[in-house]
Amino acid sequence: MSVSRLACQARVLLLALLCAVSASRADEPAASAPLDAGPQTYSVVFENDLFGDSDAQYTNGVKLSWMSPNLKALDGAPDVHRWLAHAIHGLNAFEHAVVGDSDRAFNIGFTIGQLMFTPNDTQAVRLVEDDRPYAGWLFGGLSLVSKNDRVADTFDVQFGMVGPASLAEDAQELIHDLRGFDTPRGWQNQLSNEPAFLLYYERRWRLFDGRLYRQLGYDFIAHAGVAGGTVAVYGAGGGELRAGWNLPRDFGTALIRPGGDANAPVTVSGAGGHGRGFGAYGFAAFGGRVVGHNIFLDGNTFEDSHSVDKKHAVGDLIVGASMVLDGVKLSYAQVFRTREFDGQERQHNFGSVSLSVSF
Repeated sequence: MSVSRLACQARVLLLALLCAVSASRADEPAASAPLDAGPQTYSVVFENDLFGDSDAQYTNGVKLSWMSPNLKALDGAPDVHRWLAHAIHGLNAFEHAVVGDSDRAFNIGFTIGQLMFTPNDTQAVRLVEDDRPYAGWLFGGLSLVSKNDRVADTFDVQFGMVGPASLAEDAQELIHDLRGFDTPRGWQNQLSNEPAFLLYYERRWRLFDGRLYRQLGYDFIAHAGVAGGTVAVYGAGGGELRAGWNLPRDFGTALIRPGGDANAPVTVSGAGGHGRGFGAYGFAAFGGRVVGHNIFLDGNTFEDSHSVDKKHAVGDLIVGASMVLDGVKLSYAQVFRTREFDGQERQHNFGSVSLSVSF
């Protein structure tokens, strides 16, 4: 048999095999479309009471954070490291067993931040016994988020340092020197160095949403959470009403607080994606906390320190506006907070600026 005839028969046999495989696959159900991993999100939040024409109480905060893409979309992907693949598979199994909802995205986030607290009179060298203690909180955090278009569950773990190691004194003195303000003189009375931690769980619900005209719409997002640890113990709840043009499909305004990384958009199959284009909207929110412990008012955990008598019920009213362009979101919020301790001269308010970039 000639070589050319063998080659011809081989081609015919190969064609027949390909046709058979194609026919068998045509009888199989179509594979489901892969989940959208979506973007990762970088955020920076800056808060200061100079926006409220004061320089006391909760006087400054800054937070940098990163939120991952939808890890669930990476389950079974060939280029994922083995340890991450096992973690994702375990999260999926946990979700199915506990939540009973398989149509969710999983995100993991990392945060670093610093908070700063001072009394009203920052020029007094002596201890101001009836006012808030000087205190700082330098922390890092890990967030685990499970969400779909209607519900988001967040678990936060924060570890850090209270006291001089928080570098709050250095940060405030540097900022005051740069801006020509009087240097605070009472930081020697601040809380002592103490490692501290906070655990926080929160659930957010998009209770309702709708469209008024074309891309003009609204939604209402409620939240409830509970915190425990040496930093604070409290229960929290509240809600946020948003209305405007081309609302982003996220979970609302991001303040510097546990569970506050809400800027990452929803990215699960059929959930509307993260959206593109221009958007602008206003929002009004309220929140309340029932406080059992607050280290920044109660003082150090393991040694005597300056403290004040805290109020067990604290409320916030928040109003602001946001602009969105593709994956970039810029927001400003004005926060009005009720008195947090006995003897506090007046209610406190501060501004919050946040910028998030998703890509």
